[in-house]
Amino acid sequence: MARNREEIIQVSSQLFRERGLNGVSVNDLMAAAGLTHGGFYGHFSSKDELAAIASRKALDDSASRWQEIRHQSHHHDDLRTLVEAYLSTTHRDAAKDGCPITALASDVAREGEAKPVRDVYFDGVKAMLERLASVSDIRDAEQRRQHVLVQLSLLLGALTLARATAGDALSDEFLLSAKNALIDDAV
Repeated sequence: MARNREEIIQVSSQLFRERGLNGVSVNDLMAAAGLTHGGFYGHFSSKDELAAIASRKALDDSASRWQEIRHQSHHHDDLRTLVEAYLSTTHRDAAKDGCPITALASDVAREGEAKPVRDVYFDGVKAMLERLASVSDIRDAEQRRQHVLVQLSLLLGALTLARATAGDALSDEFLLSAKNALIDDAV
């Protein structure tokens, strides 16, 4: 039972990022997990509950990947490491395993305030802001806050546009321009 629940969460985490919260049905999720629709409610009270749990898993996985990249990096500049990994063509093309903040932004914006996925999403955004702040050398707290807000906006916006224009040279230009702006700004 626990293994089935974890499989549903894992599959949902990927499918929600790939197709959006409303682009996949409970039937789709359960079929992808190799289970029947009827078993869903033995694990979750609603699709909303699963969306929140699967989004938390995606955000936790993303944070773990960042830690792995950071530890394996030969760079001493953590911002450069984060920017190069985040704005890579590999990350752009990994929609189902990529950044849940980017993948779910439009869907979460359309969710009602009472939906549990919103709180999970906000926690993920705040965690990403904290990661950026942790590698900032700006001492003034308010200036640092404003700076990381701009950095996160540029990271997310560039990745979103690069994914939307994939297959066109413009996609690579979005990644490269944002990467250069963020790295040059840090120097």
